[in-house]
Amino acid sequence: MKLHIATAQEIKEGKITDIYFERTSKALEKAGITEIKVRMEFHSYGLPQGYEWGVFAGLEEALYLLEGINVNVYAMDEGTLFREIEPVMVIEGNYLDFGVLETALLGVLRHASSISTKAARIKSLAIDKQMIFFGLRSVHPAIAPMVDRSAYIGGMDGVSGAFSERELGVKPSGTMPHALMLAVGDNVEAWKIFDSGVDPDVPRILLVDTFEDERTEALKAAQLLGNKLYGIRLDTPSSRRGNFKKIIQEVRWTLSLHGFNNVKIIVSGGLDEAQVSELRDWVDGFGIGTSVAFPESVDFSADIVEKYINGKWVPMTKRGKWPGFKQVYRCGTEDRIVPWDTKMECEPLLKKYMEGGKLTGDLPSPSEIRSKVLSQIAQLTKTQSKNEK
Repeated sequence: MKLHIATAQEIKEGKITDIYFERTSKALEKAGITEIKVRMEFHSYGLPQGYEWGVFAGLEEALYLLEGINVNVYAMDEGTLFREIEPVMVIEGNYLDFGVLETALLGVLRHASSISTKAARIKSLAIDKQMIFFGLRSVHPAIAPMVDRSAYIGGMDGVSGAFSERELGVKPSGTMPHALMLAVGDNVEAWKIFDSGVDPDVPRILLVDTFEDERTEALKAAQLLGNKLYGIRLDTPSSRRGNFKKIIQEVRWTLSLHGFNNVKIIVSGGLDEAQVSELRDWVDGFGIGTSVAFPESVDFSADIVEKYINGKWVPMTKRGKWPGFKQVYRCGTEDRIVPWDTKMECEPLLKKYMEGGKLTGDLPSPSEIRSKVLSQIAQLTKTQSKNEK
């Protein structure tokens, strides 16, 4: 028995690839065609239905895979909001040096960007509410660091992974599982054990839907801890939920009626965009899991768009794609795709990140990437609100 996972070295060496890339390389080498200088573009020609933008993520891992290979890499900054057809990354070099990595590169960019995009979409619906990512139980543990990172840079305020402080510089977030109450056999005793057993700097957020009615447990929790209680969490299963919004309103009313106006209400359990939109005016925070961990897929693909022939770059690509090396300029909230050498008085989004297999500069921290995402979605929200008026 074993964990069915690949090592970082196996991925970097191109061993985790679709077999036709290996066969292509062998066929070209056998034919004596060993110098094929190309520009390969990574883009999404098909965002999920209803999506107007995605969040570009996974660049750091992509650069790790390409480090030491004689290629130049141009890319948008990680955390940049992009639109359909726009190139997010371009690799320039001998195809045989990096072609076998296409599978891994697409997997890295597609998975990370899909998670970050969903996180950003949900955060944009309730930008002023706390959003904690609880989705690790939905994914294979081998990729937990990537999943937590992608959710965090996409806008989540916290992540639950115990390793997140080491990996992201972010203290892990989390309250308590139902297992604590069930192991103790009594909710009040379980809350006492939690309060006395965890570090003082951990917010006292008590789970209040294990044995009794949510309103009853919430009031008991507030009376037990008083001013020490930061908040209560409702994770009511769908089979018992009925109208979740009305349950929340009832709990809020009861707590306020007894003078516990400052107790925050956190909700979790199968929440997605529709539920966040419905509940955002009644709660203080959300625990978001599967909808971010298993999001709609941002469908990246990679295509050669130029080839170096007789001393010059020649635009060429397959049918259905735009040939040529491109730049994307951001003019306010509008983007323009233009040939690479075109100059505009706007912000160029693709930058040179790697030259000859070496980084051209330092990479941003996860918190810096997250701030970039939040700034962009705030600007989009502001623009949309202005247009609606």
